[in-house]
Amino acid sequence: MSFFLASGLDISNAYVQLIVASLILVLSHFFNIISKKTNIPSVLLLIGTGILLKLAADAMGFDDLDLYGVLELLGIVGLIMIVLEAALDLEITQEKLPVIYQSLAIAFICLMASSFGIGYIIYYFIGGIGFGTSLLYAIPLSIMSSAIIIPSVSSLLQSKKEFMIYESAFSDILGIMFFYFIISFLESGGRSAFMEFIASLFLTVIISVLASYALMYVFKDMKGHTRLFLLIAILLILYGVGKLLHLSPLLIILIFGLALANHEFVFKVFRTDAVKRKDDPINNIVKDFHLITLETAFVVRTYFFVIFGMTIALASLVNLQVAFVSAAILIAMYLIRFFSLFPFLKNNILPELWIAPRGLITILLFFAIPTQFVTERFDNGILLYVILVSSLIMTFALIANKSVAGNEESTNSSGH
Repeated sequence: MSFFLASGLDISNAYVQLIVASLILVLSHFFNIISKKTNIPSVLLLIGTGILLKLAADAMGFDDLDLYGVLELLGIVGLIMIVLEAALDLEITQEKLPVIYQSLAIAFICLMASSFGIGYIIYYFIGGIGFGTSLLYAIPLSIMSSAIIIPSVSSLLQSKKEFMIYESAFSDILGIMFFYFIISFLESGGRSAFMEFIASLFLTVIISVLASYALMYVFKDMKGHTRLFLLIAILLILYGVGKLLHLSPLLIILIFGLALANHEFVFKVFRTDAVKRKDDPINNIVKDFHLITLETAFVVRTYFFVIFGMTIALASLVNLQVAFVSAAILIAMYLIRFFSLFPFLKNNILPELWIAPRGLITILLFFAIPTQFVTERFDNGILLYVILVSSLIMTFALIANKSVAGNEESTNSSGH
């Protein structure tokens, strides 16, 4: 038995790694169940698991694990899956246009105001960083996490739930585009960066539309069980090629996802009379693709947050400057959110005001900052503080909202 335990605790053993990796997925599943019952974001539980695993690895002498390469790869795939998942949730219909316009406007105002507000806080309080670099660091902290919000708002009223889903999806998409625009601006400078961005955007849209139609034309009649992963592989290739050509490759993923989500209108050219009389093959692709995207995003998200937890330097959390700057960023976040929401929602502002967690997108974009703009003056503890506190605030707001809704329901029933 002692021999078994001794060999079983060897992290370099492939079978031990297999067991740990599988246990993490099982734990993540139960974390999702706990999250639905308690409104505690599963992200916090996954990060906590990563911290505990790192402490265990350090105790066993494995304190030199280099996880950043794995984190970067998971980050790229995770970013693609999150944008795709968000796009598949954006069904554009006549009835939903008002909430789409409203959520898009609020997401844009919040993103821009938060980016410049937080950028100024970083520039003023940290020091030694130019405003352009400060803005680059501020954008990820200004993006709401649809990966946390979408699974967390299921208990809200349908209108509020739809609003939060659209707003968080738009925040992800607009934030990512703004982030890469600022990188292009800092690298090229001035008007040339803006013109290059517009040209790249125009070319990317054309390629995206053509690729969407070409892929659907090929895949709508394709048989076999491997076509969905083949489709994902082609999307990953398009993303990689787009990145190498300095296009906006996430826009390709976004447009393809939007086209799939609204396929009855977008791919109307493929809907012959024969198709209308029987099952639409594109509809079958959408259902299966949505499922496999959710499953893949679950796996990638799980491992990403656990590995992120393993890379956290806990010492930074007791740094007073880190705590002060984080508090200033959080206060700015919610003040800006209040002034952005109030003109649209008036007094019906709760609990939306407090549903603004930062998460996967924030971490992914931090790791995507080019090396020439990376500075040691910015402590990653700020990142962790903002993610943890904003997630906890959302948790308490959702629990309070559920209690108020329950009290109102019981009052109404007793009144009748």
